[in-house]
Amino acid sequence: MGKNKLKKFADMDRFECVLQYPRHVVVAGDFPYKGKWTSDFFHNDSPVTLELGCGKGEYTVGLSEAHPERNYIGIDIKGARMWSGARQVEERGIPNAAFLRTEIELISNFFAPEEVDEIWITFPDPQMQKTRKRLTSTRFLKDYRKILRPGGVIHLKTDSPFLYEYTRRLVELNGFEVLRQTADLYGEGNEDPATAIKTFYEAQWLSRGKKIKLISFKLHDGELLEPETDDIERDDYRAYPRGVADGSRSAE
Repeated sequence: MGKNKLKKFADMDRFECVLQYPRHVVVAGDFPYKGKWTSDFFHNDSPVTLELGCGKGEYTVGLSEAHPERNYIGIDIKGARMWSGARQVEERGIPNAAFLRTEIELISNFFAPEEVDEIWITFPDPQMQKTRKRLTSTRFLKDYRKILRPGGVIHLKTDSPFLYEYTRRLVELNGFEVLRQTADLYGEGNEDPATAIKTFYEAQWLSRGKKIKLISFKLHDGELLEPETDDIERDDYRAYPRGVADGSRSAE
């Protein structure tokens, strides 16, 4: 393991905005802030927004600075990647942002019922071969529903035509209330201060001429159904490997 990555892990251990707990502690129900995020961690009574699969944490940082009246928590399992956003929060002294290093499958172990107001899912792996791993699948929606307040909102921002169409069909099939929906966010001029925040990977997709898609919707109670996907065309591209995205070597 490189020295740079070791330094990032050491930083993550000391950053006050970062929470890292062993899986066995979380599963045992010993996470101290469940049901107490606003009172015991943020020390306010503001609503909570999550960024799932936050990567470098661009949305967590950007939204927290734009909306000091709300609390933001970025969640990802990759600490070295999350370090970038956590470092910004520490250096700027942003009081309403935090990062939680964990698997999203464990999310209901960290938050009490109705503790979360809003969820952003920003550029996740579309998981075209594995429905249960898609972050907008019914498997995950059931977990989100456990922690979202009534009327809580889910936003998916993606470059993937497959994931967008899958999610659009799922939303329609289950009769969820759609708040916003576009297959070309910037081309149609539908961005706002929130959706205009661009992640590291989003900038990569835009530079390659890919269209950014957005769908925002509300969940409801009841049975959740999976849509048919056999006729949805699979994405024919992928992310550039390390080094290509930052321009240090060729994609060829």
